[in-house]
Amino acid sequence: MRVGIDVGGTHTDAVLMAGTTVLAEIKTATTLDVTGGVVTALERLLAASGVDRARVTAVMIGTTHFTNALVTGRRLARTAVVRLALPATAALPPMVDWPDRLTKAIDPSVHLCDGGHEFDGRPISPLDPDQLKRIAAGLGGQGINTVAISSVFSPVNAELEERAAEIFLAELPHLHVSLSHQIGRVGLLERENATVVNACLRDLADEIVDAFAEALRAVGIRAPLYLSQNDGTLMDAEYTRRYPVRTFASGPTNSMRGAAFLADLADCAVVDIGGTTTDVGVLSGGYPRQATGEVDIGGVRTNFRMPDVLSIGLGGGSRVTGAPMPEIGPDSVGYELTSQALVFGGQVLTATDLAVAAGLADIGDASLVRHLGKDLVRNGVAWMSGRVAELVDQMRVSARPLPVVVVGGGSVLMPDHLPGVPAVHRPEHHAVANAIGAATGQIGGDVDRLFAITAARTREDVLDQARAEAVERAIAAGADPDTVDVVDVDEVHVAYLPGNAVRVRVKAVGDLRLSDPATTEEVQV
Repeated sequence: MRVGIDVGGTHTDAVLMAGTTVLAEIKTATTLDVTGGVVTALERLLAASGVDRARVTAVMIGTTHFTNALVTGRRLARTAVVRLALPATAALPPMVDWPDRLTKAIDPSVHLCDGGHEFDGRPISPLDPDQLKRIAAGLGGQGINTVAISSVFSPVNAELEERAAEIFLAELPHLHVSLSHQIGRVGLLERENATVVNACLRDLADEIVDAFAEALRAVGIRAPLYLSQNDGTLMDAEYTRRYPVRTFASGPTNSMRGAAFLADLADCAVVDIGGTTTDVGVLSGGYPRQATGEVDIGGVRTNFRMPDVLSIGLGGGSRVTGAPMPEIGPDSVGYELTSQALVFGGQVLTATDLAVAAGLADIGDASLVRHLGKDLVRNGVAWMSGRVAELVDQMRVSARPLPVVVVGGGSVLMPDHLPGVPAVHRPEHHAVANAIGAATGQIGGDVDRLFAITAARTREDVLDQARAEAVERAIAAGADPDTVDVVDVDEVHVAYLPGNAVRVRVKAVGDLRLSDPATTEEVQV
């Protein structure tokens, strides 16, 4: 048995599952103390199910802690940024494109050093160990305990980043080290930015993981803790401490994975409607389609893996203004929906009120919205369904229409038919699809790097090497070796680089292997 929890901006959802069966589900309001909300959700979930908590084999959590920290610029650690590139790249120093507010929040100690490689692995300049030791001595004096190390084309050759990490840790064993080749993709500035983001969250990651672990102990659960990644897979607590950036956008990813599980569809569009926003993504082979370009997070351009998602400010708590042609959102009453909306005796006209008045939902007291004009209700519902259909159409990459799975607590806003959509699925347990996506997560490993194809190293050799590395990473992350499969292979020839360079991306996934705490027998999840 496993517990899945997803912490959203409005609601915290939790489910208890045995195999593929949902035993209990809970939806609670997210509180300012997010961890306290997790404890509340766990206690209510266990009480509703009546299941012995000793039978829980794993707890999977999707959290917005780290995204919120970056967006708000709070709880970020002072960070050292070391780039191995001289004499190249000096014209554009690290964090050159960061917003001032985040630069001030991190107060970085920036260092340009010798090193780096060309795209084919040839060195730009040799590493200077003494240079790095002097930097380490300075960091120790300043009390900085986290560092982001990047090197030119390190996804091709990671040797210098790894050697620099060894030098820093020899001088400062307590240092948190983030290496760019383990986090971002090809593209120095964006990969470096993603690494700095990860580094400045390392201290917070320790706090959050410890807090979640304490939450489990507080309710008497001794099962291992996993957190959701933004590619639809899981990572254990220790991995989360090292790579908190990989939790970004795990909420929409969990919803998409949960939708695939509930609707039994591997290829479709998923519309996740919450209390504040609507997220639209596409599933390919049961996993979210990944964004191929750079991704802006809190004003910082990054290129680490992220789901390809379009979002708008439309949710159950969205404010409605104007009549008879209303404007809906992006302002929302959020977690105050149950006290602010008309159907709950409040004074704010929301999208939920329109859905109840239109007969799409049975929430609160319908008599409180009977006074709403028919044109207002009809036009409001038509606007919401039309806007969602437009987003689905924008996500298509072919002429073939996509079936749509509607999930989330705000899915009651959508009618059974959307313009231009062949089929709309609203499966059972759709309101907690995000928590189900967390609970059913697998373990993954991925490779995204440049290879040079030569007479001695053929295309087949390159693809075999990439597949083997992806499988090895999945197993190292905790996947059962007997269940690991390669689910995605993509290769793109890079015309702007000299020689026969190809970018290869491979993803492998497998079932999580755990032990039943009550029987000590190993089980696949």
